[in-house]
Amino acid sequence: MIYYNHDREVITDFISYLPRTCFIMTQLGLPLPEKLHRIREDLCEELKKRNFNELDANSSIKGRDFLSKIWRQVLGVPLGIAIVTEEMKISTISNIFYEVGVLNALGKETIVIKSKEFSIPSDFIRTEYIEYDDQFNVKINKFLDQVEELAEHYELMGEELEANPVLTIDYFKRAYLINGKPIYFKRVRDLLDKENFDLQTRTGIRNFLSTERRIKTKVVKK
Repeated sequence: MIYYNHDREVITDFISYLPRTCFIMTQLGLPLPEKLHRIREDLCEELKKRNFNELDANSSIKGRDFLSKIWRQVLGVPLGIAIVTEEMKISTISNIFYEVGVLNALGKETIVIKSKEFSIPSDFIRTEYIEYDDQFNVKINKFLDQVEELAEHYELMGEELEANPVLTIDYFKRAYLINGKPIYFKRVRDLLDKENFDLQTRTGIRNFLSTERRIKTKVVKK
């Protein structure tokens, strides 16, 4: 439950946990290449069918360091999808694969969507990717099916690891971010009451549990 940002500093600020949300990594500055525009539109449509929301680096303005904002956004979501095409600048592609690395390092589910003409960098040549073609909707839904199934696996792992409560909580949190079921808040709260965690770990756990209060507040306001 202790996370570090790109400066190797512990992240102690509030993290906004967003279940069923996908972090999109791609070119954001205008004008967007036509091919990229088509891929993102098709991706958005498939995500919407699965009740997944979207998030990208421009979704919020925090008034702080840009990379720190990305790290916090990534911490709050279950998965990330990168979109790359041969029309993009090298600098943009470098930023995208840096973000892919951040998601992988933080244990998030990731996939790369690429145009047919795009050549994957050598460091990622063994990384599985989806090529944008007439079977795109089938392939992206296979990936999303696999992500959905992981929630059950994470829940099972959490239940089996009672001897390691910190790891148990992390698995419950991963399951929650994928399926959004509030039952995990009670399980985490029970462990918080029972275990003698250090202050830093307790702070991280309470940060996650505050998500439940925010959800209830939104429901009341509606």
